[in-house]
Amino acid sequence: MPDNIQILRFTTAGSVDDGKSTLIGRLLHDTKSIFEDQWEALERSADLTGGQEVNLANLTDGLRAEREQGITIDVAYRYFATPKRKFIIADTPGHIQYTRNMVTGASTANMALILVDARKGVIEQTRRHAYIAALLEIPHATVCINKMDLVDYSEERYREIHESFLEFAPTLAIKDITFIPMSALLGDNVVDHSENMKWYHGPTLLGHLEEIYIASDNNLKDFRFPVQWVNRPLTDEHHDFRGYAGQIAGGIVRKGDDVMVLPSGRRSKVRQIYDFDTPDREEAFCPMGTTVLLEDDIDISRGDVLSSPDNIPYVGKELTADICWMHEQPLEIRKKYVIKHTTNNARMMIKEVVHRVDIETFEKNEAHDTLRLNDIGRVHFITTTPLIYDAYKKNRAMGGFIIVDEATNITVGAGMLRSPLKAPPKPEYEGYMI
Repeated sequence: MPDNIQILRFTTAGSVDDGKSTLIGRLLHDTKSIFEDQWEALERSADLTGGQEVNLANLTDGLRAEREQGITIDVAYRYFATPKRKFIIADTPGHIQYTRNMVTGASTANMALILVDARKGVIEQTRRHAYIAALLEIPHATVCINKMDLVDYSEERYREIHESFLEFAPTLAIKDITFIPMSALLGDNVVDHSENMKWYHGPTLLGHLEEIYIASDNNLKDFRFPVQWVNRPLTDEHHDFRGYAGQIAGGIVRKGDDVMVLPSGRRSKVRQIYDFDTPDREEAFCPMGTTVLLEDDIDISRGDVLSSPDNIPYVGKELTADICWMHEQPLEIRKKYVIKHTTNNARMMIKEVVHRVDIETFEKNEAHDTLRLNDIGRVHFITTTPLIYDAYKKNRAMGGFIIVDEATNITVGAGMLRSPLKAPPKPEYEGYMI
């Protein structure tokens, strides 16, 4: 398998007992991605619980409490590959009280698999998870209408659910939606086409996962390079080596490109692009990890960002974001927290909760002074040092962040930065107005 094969990250979403874990177990089983010892453990689990057949859901439901209750609580990550693509799966909970776990699993996904029980159709939890997928700017959504075997593989029932989902989808601005009828338990349309649904002429789930176009999901237009580490080997051989290491968060960089260092505004040119495999690359692009050397000796440290001089991100200390609150202790206005954004940490204080979203109706309720566990809302906040950012809608890597309670070091929230309501004045660097 080639080393440069594409990786597709996808997450599952849906109500309890819609079959998310079973679907992933079926994918792993039918692509021969289960190790022998894993299969033996499943057989032992079936014997202990008195089951007649192996429960494929137990491949992802790793916690004992999950297996006992038959539900998913934590986010479980699984990996498999085909000759065409590698896959990273995040199996997320369906319970409303674990909404924060779905946000965690979906934050880096290219695709959301939204499962719908063919017997129940579109329900509130379906709408809730579709809303979160849209809020997180997941580029692709696949609606898996599962348990078709329990409705006699009815095309009419499939069409009803298809139309029901499309009634509210436009309000979420989900750009790319695919519908697949299936039975995860029996394998219909998961890896192989179903003989029971010959009326369906679309792809199987695996075929869709292998073929969907994801090359444009990353922002390849706006060069963004948050510096993670200043590489100074300090050896006789590399005594003058000063490289800036990190993961490219957006765009493409080439040797000889002009770059600007933010927040200082200093400018230079790219002298060399260096990584472990290729000491002298001609170019690097998002989301590669690499080391960049510049022509000039500039004071650069962790948290600084390299960008194109004629296309710079926002730089500011007063910001607006949508956040999901992830802790039992409610959000406190004017309390000091720590924000972790790209490679930068800063202290922050939330000034105002603009509104809280009613996940059941998608209405924005104003006049709230806090957010509680699993609430999603919009806030205004300030930071002690400027953040260098893009709107989350434009660049997920440059627009996403987490909030940490500085007293306990516990992650209490995750957020998505929005464009300023009023564009801040462009900074003037060395007489050059950007």
